[in-house]
Amino acid sequence: MQLSDFSFVLPKSLISFYPCFVRSQCRLMMINGQNGKISHKRFSDIIDKIDSNDLIILNDTEVIPARFFGYNKNGRQIEFLVERIIDFNRILVKIKNSKNINIGSEIFFGKNHEIKSSIVNYRDTFFEILFHSNITSSIEIIYKIGHIPLPPYIKRFASELDSELYQTVYKKKIGSIAAPTAGLHFDLPLLDCLYKKGVDIDYVTLHIGSGTFEPIRTSNIKEHIMHSELVEVSSVLIEKIQLCKKKGGRVIAVGTSTLRALESVYHSSQWHDKKNFTGNTDIFIYPGYKHNVVDALITNFHVPESTLIMLVSSFLGYKNTMYAYDEAIRNKYNFFSYGDAMYITYNTHAPYEKVIK
Repeated sequence: MQLSDFSFVLPKSLISFYPCFVRSQCRLMMINGQNGKISHKRFSDIIDKIDSNDLIILNDTEVIPARFFGYNKNGRQIEFLVERIIDFNRILVKIKNSKNINIGSEIFFGKNHEIKSSIVNYRDTFFEILFHSNITSSIEIIYKIGHIPLPPYIKRFASELDSELYQTVYKKKIGSIAAPTAGLHFDLPLLDCLYKKGVDIDYVTLHIGSGTFEPIRTSNIKEHIMHSELVEVSSVLIEKIQLCKKKGGRVIAVGTSTLRALESVYHSSQWHDKKNFTGNTDIFIYPGYKHNVVDALITNFHVPESTLIMLVSSFLGYKNTMYAYDEAIRNKYNFFSYGDAMYITYNTHAPYEKVIK
């Protein structure tokens, strides 16, 4: 398929700069994957679609204040975006306008340039920074100097409020540079209702990297190389999933990152051995892919020509997906990270769908 197959015109007025005041009261489009039937609800209505024998899986990553500024020895300001925390005093970053950045360059951070560091390595498009401190950790430094990295389509500066709003209420493990946005719709009262209904809720960890903001630059989508991200899935969850399936329950993934984590572990030896999975994944899921784990997916409305809308198309079917997006635009749903949500069930015919445009 071609990149242009996933293009659509979105009115700028439908891009949300702020989330719904009450998380669980955003709008929800429900789509039956098998017949394409659409209904319009509020997110809190999702509880009526989830049974006590279902298993909901969330991504418990926590967004770090990954965007910050430093200065070279000449006082020139440089913008950084963290890709990954490596260890106590080293991080991997993307550098905006990095033409004059070389290995050995000294970089200074803080109001008085009191935090010293050096560029010590170059990996693909990323630079490795070494902080010259044996007392303050790289995580502590990031939280001191950084800001929440709002996506580029949210045309405003991040505020203190975003430190709370651009996080899920169940965040646990530090390391992501973008929120698992489908999870932003869950609030504590809704989670409590699910627990009281007897629904089992568990977690994976996938730390979303900077590649999530990068556009696809190949016209043939199969030529796109997916960025690598760190995934953790416990042996307990693997057993839960397999038992849920045997009992006739459904696995419901909250977010494309959760689905990618589950499909990654499915293709590993840990899935069959029921062992903890910790590793990197660069799985790229697009139409034609046969899904193996997830029966229903909760997700947001995504950017045109993005890997995320391609994943949704592989799950729901290309025709169903593009029709649903047209319907969302007609009904003025809010799009992207702070926007409204979809609840979609797997279309078993999707892997075999022939697309003619």
